[in-house]
Amino acid sequence: MSDLAIHHVGIVVSDLEEAVAFYRDTLGLSVADEFTLSPDGIGTAIGVEGVTGDFVHLEGNGARVELIEYDPTGSDSRADTINGLGAKHVGFAVEDIQEFYEKLPDDAEPLSSPQPVETGTSIVFFRDPDGNFLEVVEA
Repeated sequence: MSDLAIHHVGIVVSDLEEAVAFYRDTLGLSVADEFTLSPDGIGTAIGVEGVTGDFVHLEGNGARVELIEYDPTGSDSRADTINGLGAKHVGFAVEDIQEFYEKLPDDAEPLSSPQPVETGTSIVFFRDPDGNFLEVVEA
């Protein structure tokens, strides 16, 4: 078996343009690639007949986030709470979490202000415009 490496984290969004703006402007990620996949490719791969996908890959400090807008859109499966079974989040690191927190836009929906934790760092969880959970750690 070949060596396994993480390539990206994928997030399904309802409005690709809005999501790209949020991840670019709020998190400082840059657009690395944009493409559309057809029903013959992505539809077959994910087992959803007739679906197309518009994709944008964003990068920041070696991490890649893949934003996907599918047509047609599937049912909503967002978790209401971060501790719900199946809940997911993407974690990012910053040097100054308070500065980052103060610059969060209104549509970021923080779950709390930055909180110190037992590991000696501070964290803050918030939501993107589609309600996906994101975390920032002071590192």
